Amino acid sequence: MQNILAIWQREMKSYFASPIAYVVLTVFLFLSGFFFFSILSSVVQAIMMQSQFGQGSQAYDVPGIVTRALFQTTSVVLLFIVPMLSMGLFSEERKRGTIELLLTTPVGNLQALLGKYLASLTFLLILFVASAITISPLFIYGQPDWKPILSGYLGMFLYGAALLAMGLFISTLTENQIVAVVITFGVSLVLWLIESLSGSTVGVAKNVISYLSVIGHLEDFIKGVLDTSHVIYYVTFAFVGLFLTYRSLESMRWKG
Repeated sequence: MQNILAIWQREMKSYFASPIAYVVLTVFLFLSGFFFFSILSSVVQAIMMQSQFGQGSQAYDVPGIVTRALFQTTSVVLLFIVPMLSMGLFSEERKRGTIELLLTTPVGNLQALLGKYLASLTFLLILFVASAITISPLFIYGQPDWKPILSGYLGMFLYGAALLAMGLFISTLTENQIVAVVITFGVSLVLWLIESLSGSTVGVAKNVISYLSVIGHLEDFIKGVLDTSHVIYYVTFAFVGLFLTYRSLESMRWKG
């Protein structure tokens, strides 16, 4: 456990010792604020237009509409953010030639990958906590239902954790961080868009393709619905990514 914490601490320091952490955090918060303002403005404008045409008697859950749209937009933003968080976890070690030292120390492959993975999860959590400031006006000027918002954040965290595990594996395959970013983004985008292919298939193939979609399992979280099948999907996805990472590290250890 001490080895995992040591690696976690080292990775957290490396995040904030470079401009990457500050650039990612700034860009993420800027985009969150921009999309929040745009979505809120659009929703308020649409409600005002409907009220002018005599349709204003209907009650609208403005906070709910805004947060759902914001979470859906954030899921797209994470397709670009996650590769930046995972690109250097092992590829930088390979480039510097320190991967052999890491793999031959008493730390062990499992402790090394867990320490690095926990560091990336911690930074992802920091992003979400910071982004909560963006939606704070909803609580200052209104009384939104916090349960769907909490459910949405939980889904976003599981979604990000699954993509990070995949990015961790890809970072073990190359010493070039740019290549790791491109491959991670490409695979994430395919898994994000794969649900659109289910419309052209039928039967078992359609169900399998729909189940593989990373965004399809996020919809219920955003709506405030907690379904254990979606939790199991993301946990399994992350486990497979970590398992492949472990096997890749084992392969490097034997080759080294």
